[in-house]
Amino acid sequence: MGTGLYILTIVAIVYAVIVLLVTVFQHFFFFRPEILPSNFVYDYPFDFEEKTFEMEDGGSVNSLHFKVPNNRGIIYYFKGNSRSIKGWAKFAKDFMGNGYDFFVMDYRGFGKSKGKRTESKLYDDSQQIYKYINSKFEEKDIIIYGRSMGSGIATRIASWNNPRMLILDSPYYSFWHQTRRYGFILPLRFILRYKIRTDQFIKKVSAPIHIIHGTKDRLIPFFNSEKLKAIRPDDIELHTVEGAGHNNLPDFPEYHEFLYQRLNEASIDWPKVVAI
Repeated sequence: MGTGLYILTIVAIVYAVIVLLVTVFQHFFFFRPEILPSNFVYDYPFDFEEKTFEMEDGGSVNSLHFKVPNNRGIIYYFKGNSRSIKGWAKFAKDFMGNGYDFFVMDYRGFGKSKGKRTESKLYDDSQQIYKYINSKFEEKDIIIYGRSMGSGIATRIASWNNPRMLILDSPYYSFWHQTRRYGFILPLRFILRYKIRTDQFIKKVSAPIHIIHGTKDRLIPFFNSEKLKAIRPDDIELHTVEGAGHNNLPDFPEYHEFLYQRLNEASIDWPKVVAI
């Protein structure tokens, strides 16, 4: 075997191993869950209710519902791809302070939630919980909020329903495009189990859409939000936070001003926009 052929063989083997590892272990690459024991007790200085939803396939989804007296509605919050709702619950105060209940769940494999996680199950679980929330609140009082990884799932659920508003915090154009930035040499079209096409889902959302994104976001760059807005430039409002990164938006006064304005506007009778 010549030197050139030998090198090509080694490169091919290494490439094949990388492809195999990504195929088999992509759940570990994309999700960084914190697993909680089933007897873990949540403790917060707010009024809240813990509820676990049992799914038809045997999986379960654990959730927290934070409550305020005389609420103006409820925030259905889709969190990012790390930790559990034990830590994400700290964001409840930003919304409760504006008079809204706050509902957050752990995806399967996170916290106390159990069962096999797939893209379709993420949607199905989220939709079942939306129906539960809708049994307690009218849709005009439900605001869907998607943060980072949760932005694509939030958009999918908003496209299936008629909530008051959809807010996307540091969203990706699609999980497929985001992954391709790092794995462009891999055959992602064939091995990627999560596509989460926010760019396609957002076309079917009839609720007002607001996006907030920091200009210094290195994990999900700002251009993702610019591309989403370009899909429906007249229907999507993009709010820019100059100098903000991916994990520090709440450190900027502009973020809280944005929340205050949008959540107060939600009390006004919004006209539905026409999905395309």
